[in-house]
Amino acid sequence: MGKLIYTSADIQIDIPDRALMHLQLVIGAKLRRGESFFFSWKEEVAVGSGRSSIWLDPGLPLYFRFIESNLGPVNKQWVDLLRTSADRGGGLVYTEEPGAPSTWSPRGHV
Repeated sequence: MGKLIYTSADIQIDIPDRALMHLQLVIGAKLRRGESFFFSWKEEVAVGSGRSSIWLDPGLPLYFRFIESNLGPVNKQWVDLLRTSADRGGGLVYTEEPGAPSTWSPRGHV
């Protein structure tokens, strides 16, 4: 399980390494272009089944922490799905990998 660490607010979001790799590609591309946006995800039932969001801005430090080193090939369809979401007014909304049998969602904590 990797982490996206939003250092300015000391928030750590637990994300499986494979998902984090794909998110890093999309987030990195938007930030390199100087774009700010929301990143949102649905919370698990254990923490209320709500939704969480963080504001991502090129001036805010992010830290991507991977546990695994072999994450498999990039799923271009997934990157396109995430990128399309990120380009909409509501920002990047986490979506599971197409065709993957997972029911995981990111978990943020301070």
